[in-house]
Amino acid sequence: MLEFKVDREKCNHCGKCVADCIPRVIAMEQGYPAMAAEKEPYCYRCQHCFTICPTGAVSILGRRAEDSRLLEGNLPDPEQVETLIKGRRSVRQYLDQNLEPQLLQRLLEVAWHAPTGVNSRQVRFTVIDDKQKLAGFRAEVMAGLGRLVRENALPEAYAFFADFVRMWEEDGIDVLFRGAPHLVVASVPQTVASPMPDCIIALSYFELFAQSNGVGTVWDGLARIAINDLVPESRVRLGIPEDHLVGCAMAFGRPAVSYKRTVQHTPALIHRPL
Repeated sequence: MLEFKVDREKCNHCGKCVADCIPRVIAMEQGYPAMAAEKEPYCYRCQHCFTICPTGAVSILGRRAEDSRLLEGNLPDPEQVETLIKGRRSVRQYLDQNLEPQLLQRLLEVAWHAPTGVNSRQVRFTVIDDKQKLAGFRAEVMAGLGRLVRENALPEAYAFFADFVRMWEEDGIDVLFRGAPHLVVASVPQTVASPMPDCIIALSYFELFAQSNGVGTVWDGLARIAINDLVPESRVRLGIPEDHLVGCAMAFGRPAVSYKRTVQHTPALIHRPL
């Protein structure tokens, strides 16, 4: 049930919710926004109508305007956002400590607001939220890779993983997870409109919000390959559904290194054909 409701005492008849409705399922009836029952299945559940209402008169999906945060006066200035983006670093040195559970949950909840194709909202975060659990999982993955090395069963394209196994077994160097206390894997049903972009966008949001909270991250393509392609039993161990595409993985935690300034890359590659 959509529970589309309009508080007539608050509604100012501006029609903004009608004009901004993407599937055009809201219409003005007797001066007030309304949604016919037969049109409800076509609603995207994007909440545009809810967020654009200037007086907080619109409610949908049981959401109440007073439970949302107002945007005006609460957004960071452009310079702050620019500094956050330019100051982002891939962290490969972590403190040996867990994040606070409340912070970890908040990072995931905020990242889940990332846009998805056709507003499918089916990105699934598989999270290892304890350093001891990740240590155990890492041992299992490295053991599986070690078996492949000793059986000469590594695919040629991933032969370089043998070096990671050697570094781990001989020197205790963790190239796959970088000694991070936590790991998040983003996956999506392969049937959605844009599975890979949905995963990448979600973890991009996760990464930036994590940095704003003093949490370091690193895009972990090596872990994704190991889990999804080389040691598939580890994917089962994580409980990732069979019908899901594993889009990307990210290791994260409190950084053991502190960066002091933004980078200075070369000018952007921009092409204007007309």
